[in-house]
Amino acid sequence: LLMEMLIDFPGGSRVDAHFRGHTIATDQPPADSAPMPFEVFLASIGTCAGIYVLGFCRQRNLPTEGIRIVQRNHANATNGMVDEIELEIQVPPTFPAQYYDALVRSAELCKVKKTLENPPTFNVTTKVLETA
Repeated sequence: LLMEMLIDFPGGSRVDAHFRGHTIATDQPPADSAPMPFEVFLASIGTCAGIYVLGFCRQRNLPTEGIRIVQRNHANATNGMVDEIELEIQVPPTFPAQYYDALVRSAELCKVKKTLENPPTFNVTTKVLETA
């Protein structure tokens, strides 16, 4: 299966991704009109886990009000690369305790997490466009 995205440069330090009728805008400081690309990447981990937690709760008619995920991205002080990502699923006191472990298991099914654990190969090329 192929999913194609178009990446363009709308001005300044903005770089946008377009796919399926959506646009993800990114920017770099000092302009900071949108998240930085790496922040979008990191946010995809927590939001993906959240989709699985939400699905788990909906399948069991469990309330999602008061549930949230706190994501902590720990960077290596030497090279600045993220070397640990912590996802803490916070639930209200009324959430049934028998589902705590299952919530963790559902979050661990996240496709973004699984892709990081089995990274794809990259093939970066340059192509000259023909002028009309």
